[in-house]
Amino acid sequence: MKKIFIKRYGFLFTCFISYAIATSAQTSDLRLVDWSPKSQLVVKETKIIKPKYPVIDIHNHLRDLSKAEYYLKEMDKAGVWMCANLDGLSENDLYKENLSVYHAISRERFLVFFSPDFSRIDETGFGEKEAERLEEAVRMGARGLQIYKALGLTLKDKNGKLIRIDDPRIDPIWAKCGELGIPVMIHSSDPKAFHDGPVDKYNERYEELIANPAWAYFNTNIPSKEDLLDQRNRVIERHPNTIFIAAHMANLAEDLDRVALWLEKYPNLYIDIDARISELGRQPYTARKFMIKYQDRILFATDTQPNAEAYRVHYRFLETDDEFFDPAPAHKFQARWMIYGVYLPDEVLEKIYNKNAIKILNRYKEEIK
Repeated sequence: MKKIFIKRYGFLFTCFISYAIATSAQTSDLRLVDWSPKSQLVVKETKIIKPKYPVIDIHNHLRDLSKAEYYLKEMDKAGVWMCANLDGLSENDLYKENLSVYHAISRERFLVFFSPDFSRIDETGFGEKEAERLEEAVRMGARGLQIYKALGLTLKDKNGKLIRIDDPRIDPIWAKCGELGIPVMIHSSDPKAFHDGPVDKYNERYEELIANPAWAYFNTNIPSKEDLLDQRNRVIERHPNTIFIAAHMANLAEDLDRVALWLEKYPNLYIDIDARISELGRQPYTARKFMIKYQDRILFATDTQPNAEAYRVHYRFLETDDEFFDPAPAHKFQARWMIYGVYLPDEVLEKIYNKNAIKILNRYKEEIK
């Protein structure tokens, strides 16, 4: 009887112990932020050290002037020909310092964009005065205008009213860009998930917004995303002689059909890919078709201070058909999904990497001598 008992119940006891050991290695209260699954997928990984063609990074923020030499070394390692520094602020004449530092290293390799001082918008003749400062900056070597997302989003005048992107007081600045033949890099609004819903279990950028709660605009006094985009588009339409580069895939990479409509409607509109390969790479079929169709209107950009490995993630996205890889090293963590390469044809790559930017930058050389 004893042997029968052991034989019958010993097996059950062994199963129970095995189950207990297995479940002890699990936890039911794992936080989402701590979950870092390792994919078991086996797919090819293409290493691209340098791009097929020299690169112009048309959207970057080189905030730390002491790192200028380091940035140049990283550009050299990654095959980056030029990098646009968008931090040439009008405020406190910071554009002069940026021009001095970066042009001392290389006028050809570093471009500096001027950014207006909207804290002075209530001054009489603000637009005309700031346009004059822009012209001075261009004479010194600036090659574009930068508009930060704060315009329309958070910047206020002396009466506490938000300054709209299409505020007529700014018109002389947009017009001056067209006259000088320099482009406007304009950032208006943020990803849809920042604007369109609460930070809850349905929000696809939940982790990013929990870490950065100030980026969540839902249920605030901040204008809607649609309002901000409409303001921007009215400015583009009002100034057909000025080239506008709408940053971050016109800030609607989640809906490329609408971006296509804007490109069709506004011949003076261009877009760049900075900080949006995470969005483009999760829709590789749609993104590839879009980028081939609008190959003459898309520019390479990163919004990431020069880093060879970050650039190489962009090259892998643009040049290969690799599957399911992490875009975060190219910029920062934005969402949990992986991306897929769009393996663009060589003629498209060359336009996005440099030809489209050269075409825009050459407007200055052709019109102002």
